[in-house]
Amino acid sequence: MSRFSADTRLCPAQAPATFALNQPRVRFSHAIAVLCGALFTPLALAAEQPVDHSQHGEELSPTVITAIAPSSPLTVVTNPKDPRQPVPASDGGDYLKTIPGFALVRNGGTNGDPVLRGMFGSRLNILTNGGMMLGACPGRMDAPTSYISPETYDKLTVIKGPQTVLWGPGASAGTILFDREPENFGELGTRVNASILAGSNGRFDKVVDAAAGSPLGYVRVIGNQAHSDDYKDGNNDTVPSRYEKWNGDVALGWTPDADTLLELTAGKGDGEARYAGRGMDGSQFKRESLGLRFERSNIGEVLDKVEAQVYYNYADHVMDNYTLRTPSGTGMMAGPMASNVDRRTLGARIKATWRWADVQLIGGIDAQTNEHRQRKGMGIDTYKDQPRTKDADFHNYGVFGELTWYAADRDRLISGARLDRASAKDYRQSIGSGMTARPNPTADDTRADTLPSGFVRYEHDLADSPTTVYAGLGHAQRFPDYWELFSPKMGPAGSVNAFDSIKPEKTTQLDFGLQYKTAELEAWASGYIGQVRDYILFSYRPTMMGTTSQAENIDARIMGGELGAAYKLTDNWKADATLAYAWGKNSSDGTPLPQMPPLDARFGLTYSEDNWSAGALWRVVAAQNRIDENKGNVVGKDFGKSGGFGVFSLNGAYRINKNLKVSTGVDNLFGKAYAEHLNLAGNAGFGYPANDPQAINEPGRTLWTKVDLSF
Repeated sequence: MSRFSADTRLCPAQAPATFALNQPRVRFSHAIAVLCGALFTPLALAAEQPVDHSQHGEELSPTVITAIAPSSPLTVVTNPKDPRQPVPASDGGDYLKTIPGFALVRNGGTNGDPVLRGMFGSRLNILTNGGMMLGACPGRMDAPTSYISPETYDKLTVIKGPQTVLWGPGASAGTILFDREPENFGELGTRVNASILAGSNGRFDKVVDAAAGSPLGYVRVIGNQAHSDDYKDGNNDTVPSRYEKWNGDVALGWTPDADTLLELTAGKGDGEARYAGRGMDGSQFKRESLGLRFERSNIGEVLDKVEAQVYYNYADHVMDNYTLRTPSGTGMMAGPMASNVDRRTLGARIKATWRWADVQLIGGIDAQTNEHRQRKGMGIDTYKDQPRTKDADFHNYGVFGELTWYAADRDRLISGARLDRASAKDYRQSIGSGMTARPNPTADDTRADTLPSGFVRYEHDLADSPTTVYAGLGHAQRFPDYWELFSPKMGPAGSVNAFDSIKPEKTTQLDFGLQYKTAELEAWASGYIGQVRDYILFSYRPTMMGTTSQAENIDARIMGGELGAAYKLTDNWKADATLAYAWGKNSSDGTPLPQMPPLDARFGLTYSEDNWSAGALWRVVAAQNRIDENKGNVVGKDFGKSGGFGVFSLNGAYRINKNLKVSTGVDNLFGKAYAEHLNLAGNAGFGYPANDPQAINEPGRTLWTKVDLSF
């Protein structure tokens, strides 16, 4: 069943104002101190008054989600706890691929890297509870979404395009927010949500989300475990892809009145994953998280709300070729070896909301620093005896504002602006390793840029039709990330290295579309066309020592869009369809922009009655012939054209009572052997051809059953 907005009136987005930014040279710790002071000062505003919090209690819907539609222009909001098809997600990227416009750079069973409209990496701002969790692997083996278990969050929000400035710098392709909502207890009580998932290939997931509290506060505890063995593709061949994951999080909230929240959060996690498309596996994905947030609402007639938070995230990642596989015995990785990388991220944000009769303003400041270290060793676990060496750190300070003007009953003008001061320092004393090691000419150098971004969007509700039309122009400037400055072995021709020469990326994009909703039909369409100056492109070429990577800046043009519709055929039958297309061109060289997902369509049909439902999903993907061989990004490259495919799946759900639901499905019913275009080539260590790149096939016929319990 498709997920469409339950609101009959389309929800307007929030918007921004313009701020000036002074550029004081302050240490990050001072900035954090200022923000912490701003965090606790509003506590004095908390009034002591009785509260009437609404009780948790949501009846489980007897449906399986197969498509997700926008809830407002360019914005998708959904509940990641809902069962969906294909098989419920193992990580954040796996869930995102069910939203039209998203794809994944696949590398086996889990931890694919999300792509929105053909855009990858830090072109997507991905936040959990308002904080940023950055992976540490130079090849993004631990993409940020690999640390996210979607079912442990309450809300997923996607904002497509450079159409918000509230959530940090960059975000030229979009912003993704995984959030846990505060608990609300009208009286002393408890609530529990739990689920168990079992499926083919040894899939077994468990989730428990429990809370207890009163009007004055709450405690929430969340835990999950996920397991899968190697899966078999449509040819019944085994694909190395097994994984184990676990997470544990706790939240302590204080709610002295209905308008005040102070919440402390903490969490840990770990896991391992075998990758058919890499020379090493992930044997450790340790995560540590801490967060503190404050919210105060209904402050006055103009100043409506103050929000502030501080967060800390730490990733400690190990990749090796001996824990989950046997070393090849030949070539450059003949014997056991390991690399241990970690990344420590500290950030803070404070923002306030002001409201007037026809205007809303959200403004604030944010700051972030992150430090990257590494160590390695030849032999089993010898890396543990080596000291960690810092190779990079990054800083960003930003000021932002979004302004919404309700110009008339059916007209809204939304605009935003932010200014960021971004910097990076190169601590590497040498580049390369072994016989290729050489002194680093940018050792201890720092580079910095001041980067403006902004947007303006107009939304109009038609007078004689339940339709909203919109158009928005956005501009985002993005500082190169760790993977673009430190992972490439070379920079542009004639440069010292990538750190010295890769320029910030500048995206200017026009977004436009419409949304239509009646009781029987909901339809939507969104399109975009953009110009990217200094687009950061990776090139790969073989050498005697393996493959070398080079990063360079080019100019690019992009365009595409998504559309969808859901039609209520009868009281019981509903049909839905979505379509997504992305196109890109390297306008510097006149070649296609690599790593573009092909045309992707999904058709769903659902029958629902009382407490049960049954549905079918047919996904059809076109061939991709527009490639630029051996070019792409830090994770993937185009290594050949890909054929189209169609996959048919079935699902059903039954709500036993208001507290218990069972959903089940069979994905790829006919056992189709197929591979996604955005993919890694199978690694020779697992028997894939070394000189003839072969994409990793997707799972064959997969059965799954999920039980949800809520009380």
